[in-house]
Amino acid sequence: MRVYLINPSNPLVSLVNVKDSRWNRYRVWKPLGLMVLAGLTPPEWDVRIFDENLGKTEYDDLPRPDLVGLTAFTSQASRAYEIAARFRSLGVPVVMGGIHATMRPNEAGQYADAVVTGEAEGVWRSVLDDSSRGQLRPLYQGGHADMAHLPLARHDLLSKGYAFGSVQTTRGCPLDCTFCSVSSFNGKRYRHRPIEHVVDELREIREKWILVVDDDLIGTSRIHIERAKDLFRAIIRAQLNKKWICQVTINMADDPELLDLAAHAGCCGVFIGFESCTAKGLAEVGKKFNLLNNRDFRTSVQEFHKRRILVVGSFIMGLDTDEPGIGLRIAETAEQYGIDILNVLFLTPLPGTRLWDAMESQGRIATTRFPDEWKYYTLGFPTARYKNLSRQEIIDEMNACEERFYSLRHIVRRALRGLLRWRRPVLSLVSNLSYRKNSHLTHGLHKSMMPKATCPESLESLYSSG
Repeated sequence: MRVYLINPSNPLVSLVNVKDSRWNRYRVWKPLGLMVLAGLTPPEWDVRIFDENLGKTEYDDLPRPDLVGLTAFTSQASRAYEIAARFRSLGVPVVMGGIHATMRPNEAGQYADAVVTGEAEGVWRSVLDDSSRGQLRPLYQGGHADMAHLPLARHDLLSKGYAFGSVQTTRGCPLDCTFCSVSSFNGKRYRHRPIEHVVDELREIREKWILVVDDDLIGTSRIHIERAKDLFRAIIRAQLNKKWICQVTINMADDPELLDLAAHAGCCGVFIGFESCTAKGLAEVGKKFNLLNNRDFRTSVQEFHKRRILVVGSFIMGLDTDEPGIGLRIAETAEQYGIDILNVLFLTPLPGTRLWDAMESQGRIATTRFPDEWKYYTLGFPTARYKNLSRQEIIDEMNACEERFYSLRHIVRRALRGLLRWRRPVLSLVSNLSYRKNSHLTHGLHKSMMPKATCPESLESLYSSG
């Protein structure tokens, strides 16, 4: 029996295609969920993984599989449906899972023979057994997996083409931000893998640089933070000689011991969701956590820098509190905080989020010709009607923000500052140049590839608040 597990590309962000540019190796992450399912697949199945971000796959040249498994974020859904149609036309059954299928199971069920909702690990063997008997059920409810019994991911099946390996140590997020579907998909309860399992998997990863894909590696409670410290101590004892990047909340800066242990364990960069420049903006997205203790963000960032840890800061543009001039304001705020790399996203209503429910009820979701237009839900395109900014205005604000922060002058200044303080100058420079290049490509896509057919009159009226 042969099963293909496929991670679809997005036709609008082919700029991450590794074959197009070696720079893109630093912007592509392994489809870890598929690698975990491969680890659960019994030996009588020949399993292969295809990641379309590595380049185009000629499926017609491959042996015919007995089953195809597809995962998809919302922005990948339209491509996933195309792949499903290709294999189903050959009589190959297709099962689809991931966040989008979980949030839109009825839609996904129109394009696949079976849909898995939630985390697939608990039902994957049932899917394979039913498929081998030709008795796939239309729906499998995965729920939340037992983290203590997850297998080691099959890193050997995707051993080339990536600058970073990937590992997961926790699932779930208690913050429940309005724009995020993690709480709906993985739950609000913070769940941990056994530390020894994480260390064993780190040993198996061939890449020296690793992305920890947890939505929040350290958590928010004292128990969560103590567990993170124990994990870091175990990594240090194992002498793995790995460098890694993770997503955390800003409270990590409050604990010097936690920071020291993370640095000694190999942490070289953190991704932090600052989300908004204002207290009102943070309240709007449900991120009041960032306001606790009257935090000085610049001082918090400096705590990371003291340990040679780079800070990637993420902000959202298009909040109801955002007004003209928000682009430069975000860039200036990022510079004031001392952020090394800036990641700015359009406020995007994703299925399964409280933001989607609110905007849908208000008639503010603008890009609605589904499933084709799911491809615009990358967070890099304006897909909603924003309160104080028209479509063109918010695109201009995004351009102004990125042109300011990623001007060559500012990139060189950050690189020199990192060199003088020996704060990962090469990694910082490569990341900044990569972001600069891809921001220029994205600006072109905004002009030429937005869905003009969505509105019979003008996109300006579609995306404006009036």
